[in-house]
Amino acid sequence: MPTNLLRSLPNLHRAGRHMGITSVCSAHPQVIRAALMLGKELDRDVLIEATCNQVNQDGGYTGMTPHTFRIFVEGIAAEIGYDTRRLILGGDHLGPNPWKHLSAEKALKKAEVMVAAYAAAGFEKIHLDCSMGCANEPLALNDEATASRAARLAAIAETEAIKEPVYVIGTEVPVPGGALEEVEHLEITSPLSAKATVDVHRRAFAAKGLEKAFERAVGLVVQPGVEFGNQNVVSYKPESASDLSASLDELPGFVFEAHSTDYQTPAGLRALVRDGFSILKVGPGLTFAVREALYGLDAIAAELDGEPLSLKPTMEALMLSQPDHWAKYYPGSAAEQALQRHYSYSDRVRYYWTTSEAQAAVASLMARLGSQSLPETLISQFLGAAWPEVREGRTAPTAEALARTAISRVLRNYADACSPADDA
Repeated sequence: MPTNLLRSLPNLHRAGRHMGITSVCSAHPQVIRAALMLGKELDRDVLIEATCNQVNQDGGYTGMTPHTFRIFVEGIAAEIGYDTRRLILGGDHLGPNPWKHLSAEKALKKAEVMVAAYAAAGFEKIHLDCSMGCANEPLALNDEATASRAARLAAIAETEAIKEPVYVIGTEVPVPGGALEEVEHLEITSPLSAKATVDVHRRAFAAKGLEKAFERAVGLVVQPGVEFGNQNVVSYKPESASDLSASLDELPGFVFEAHSTDYQTPAGLRALVRDGFSILKVGPGLTFAVREALYGLDAIAAELDGEPLSLKPTMEALMLSQPDHWAKYYPGSAAEQALQRHYSYSDRVRYYWTTSEAQAAVASLMARLGSQSLPETLISQFLGAAWPEVREGRTAPTAEALARTAISRVLRNYADACSPADDA
């Protein structure tokens, strides 16, 4: 395994080595713990990213700044003994998006402060995304304006960074927040568009004297034909993205970054890495696994002690009392919205796990089950994916182990895709 895998990916791909890296986009402590534990087990770098809306100088929706997010992640690493020298922190969609309701100049000033905070906190991977319009601007900007604003933010990162940044450029549709309803058609990025994005950013960086910084741009965000909506997943079709994949031959120094790879099959993930989509971003798919496991454990607890379900009713009441995170994303009837609140692929229940009410409900559930061995038959009924692992002795039949392995099961699919046996 090469040192500094992220920076090595373009050369590895050009050498025919089908290596990749998983970008874990989550602030959920159990997701981060599972990612670091797997990284320790496999002796690999771990890339954890925060988005502009999630973590910023104002706290974002997590209440964390880049500095406090680093402390949060490194605290978990210290608890499990993961070497933080192998930890890569990234900032995703860094740009004016959280403040796009303001004028462009005011929003960019805020974005400058945010990028400075990420760079000063030692975030190494910086995804610059200035594609969205601000007040009185078009919804999406042209390439020249996007690149010019990205270069402006890169200049700030170069000044404030305590670690030499690695840049990712470009964006994908939809913007941060995810797709709405069912995804029926995706327009795969054309090779011409990919090359144009790189060229226009190269010129914009050069105009600010940032040629050396651009040499550290290793990733280009593209749409390879993968996405998920509330109720469906669009699977990767290599034949549809073959021209885009082949265009990497004309983009030395770059690999592609694929967003919204959640819920792709293991074969699909392997094919993405093989075809040069070497940075695989995943977020909701991991917290979806958290929710599945916790709801399954809640059902097991109800069977064991005869008491009613506790966790789902708590989360339902919480989401109904604070609808901002889901209401505009879940159209339809009241019944359809109720289903989506808990079982949507976009997993907007993830925004509520950090609340005191949710944390208390989870703690109560785990205390209710304790460290007892849960019946295999109930694990089969309510946590079916874990049943073979329990039967084979790979997972202990306890609530804590079952919750943890629900996340690591997803992460292992990514780990396997990013380091195939013949490339390990």
